[in-house]
Amino acid sequence: MKNNRKLWFRGLKGFLKIFIRKPKFIFLGEKPKEACIILSNHAGASGPLKAELYFEQPFRLWGTYEMNSGLKAVYKYLSEIYYYQKHHWKKFWAKTFSIIAAPFANLFYKGLRLIPTYKDSRLRNTINESVKAINNKEKIIIFPEDSSQGYFDKLTKFFAGFAFLAKTCYKQGKDLDIFVTYYKKEKNTFIFDKSVKYSSFLKRGLEGQQIADELCKRANELSTLNLNEIKA
Repeated sequence: MKNNRKLWFRGLKGFLKIFIRKPKFIFLGEKPKEACIILSNHAGASGPLKAELYFEQPFRLWGTYEMNSGLKAVYKYLSEIYYYQKHHWKKFWAKTFSIIAAPFANLFYKGLRLIPTYKDSRLRNTINESVKAINNKEKIIIFPEDSSQGYFDKLTKFFAGFAFLAKTCYKQGKDLDIFVTYYKKEKNTFIFDKSVKYSSFLKRGLEGQQIADELCKRANELSTLNLNEIKA
């Protein structure tokens, strides 16, 4: 089963691959096979973009709802949050560059089949759409880091929305594998950790934010691995 993207978007991705180098994928355990949850750091836009272009298995990405809400919302998000708040650009340059970037970002996200995320009760919509994707044997790739102050090599916090998704699936009889991966931008490499069953956390009495904290710590551990000592 290949990624379910429209033909025009597959063509756009093929064009982008001319300019964006393919990353290396290192797996410390087995590769993801069944529907599962994959957690990754952002590394700015690099993590989501490289995953979309080069991760070959069927998957859906979680991403902020503004990027799924039309050109005006995309421009506002890029100019006021992404470039200004997260990348710490001067407000003038953030607004100016977003005029150029917003139409391209809006087009790209239209083809992405993004599962929009929310910070309020609409998160239930995110969970429902994600469950449908999992039932369709698609993997869910989530970037759960707290990037409100910017993107850092050492992650400060994971939000626990993914744990809520895993809990929902568990109640429906699906004990999902959770993979933590870290994208080392300077090495252009994704490191995939061994998978962990959601039920293994429950057996240890961990839920929600406790799970998120533990996996954030593990992501930071992956970031310090010496790639030369890892057998791909």
